[in-house]
Amino acid sequence: MIDLTLDLFLLLIAAAFAAGFVDAIAGGGGLITLPVLMLAGLSPAQALATNKVQGVFGAGTAALSYAARGLVDLRSQWRSALIAAAAGAGGAVLVSAIPTEGLRLILPVILIGIALFFAFKPGLDDLDRTRRLTPAVFALTAVPFVAFYDGLIGPGAGAFYMIGFVTLAGYGVLKATAHTKLLNFASNLGGLGAFALVGQPLWILGIAMGAAQIAGAMLGARLASRIGARLIKPLLVVTSTVLACRLIWQMI
Repeated sequence: MIDLTLDLFLLLIAAAFAAGFVDAIAGGGGLITLPVLMLAGLSPAQALATNKVQGVFGAGTAALSYAARGLVDLRSQWRSALIAAAAGAGGAVLVSAIPTEGLRLILPVILIGIALFFAFKPGLDDLDRTRRLTPAVFALTAVPFVAFYDGLIGPGAGAFYMIGFVTLAGYGVLKATAHTKLLNFASNLGGLGAFALVGQPLWILGIAMGAAQIAGAMLGARLASRIGARLIKPLLVVTSTVLACRLIWQMI
């Protein structure tokens, strides 16, 4: 049990608000909340589980905000969401059974590649482009792959969803962001279901941080909907780069 002082509680709430704002636009909210939860004294497993609790609120709020603006049709995406939830749960269940060190070594390289792609690829805007996979094939391949990773490891999943939607599904940047948040919510929810059985999340703290996530996600989704790729692309480049640097730092 952690000794949750008022100062520490306020720090966690502020971190959750910032994470909800950033995550609604470009992903990477766990970069903010997970280190703060561990700084508060939670074990790694408990921090991961509690992070899933509060993260579900932010991703769900962002998904609903984008849907309310007509950027994602929830009725046509429920099958993809179910696949993401199942794959996210599967990744979380196998988190202690699958060696992930090799993936952690190449993950920074992949994230830096994503940052460079969005920084320098010409023509990345809010207009849809030629799709390379049909919606059904995308839902059966890219979605479970990223969702499984989200449950297994987590950091960077939003960036992977984004690049999949842009390069394979042919979505514009804003539309890709909206659909990313829906699948992020689903895979987070599936992962939370599995972590709840073994990770012993701090539910009250997670829900309190979730309320702050809701406020941050509403603000972030509103700004992203108004500004579009001009806001999303730079923030995605920054969050992918910061996440890569953090992973490299952990390995040193």
